[in-house]
Amino acid sequence: MNTRPATDNRLLVVDDDAVFAAVLARALARRGFEVESAAGVGEAVEKAGRRGPQFAVVDLKMPDGSGLALVEQLKRLNPAMRIVVLTGFASVATAVEAIKLGAVHYLPKPADADDIVAAFDRDAGDAAVAVKHRPLSVERLEWEHIHKVLAENGGNISGAARALGMHRRTLQRKLRKKPGRN
Repeated sequence: MNTRPATDNRLLVVDDDAVFAAVLARALARRGFEVESAAGVGEAVEKAGRRGPQFAVVDLKMPDGSGLALVEQLKRLNPAMRIVVLTGFASVATAVEAIKLGAVHYLPKPADADDIVAAFDRDAGDAAVAVKHRPLSVERLEWEHIHKVLAENGGNISGAARALGMHRRTLQRKLRKKPGRN
């Protein structure tokens, strides 16, 4: 089990799933972090502004905004903050945007606390990561493309729907679905 020294150990967990956030907060506290939780973007910005965490675990989808927008806001508050994006809706497009916005890592759920702690300390890529030789499924390709266009439109569903040439409600329905397997 990874542990950290007691200095600079303030961590903010941002996830709208209260049970998951509580379990993760307890696991990270056992690893030496002083943990505070927030259930959404607004609450997270308020707590980060007041408390000044050095670390954050940010969910990608929240009811009051995007985890990507939160990453950007948290980095504005503290450019040295180490942020890991943790999501059940992982896509290449959102992973790239999260890293560009300042996250140090992007992990798909489920991820255990040791993986998250290790991700905080990663500054370089890993050339040993296995390259998949199997092409993505059509469903997964669609999911990736939709999220790329959504990111290009700043999370604006109406703008993304126009760019994709589909009705806004159709896009919303597709966004509620889980991505297809590889």
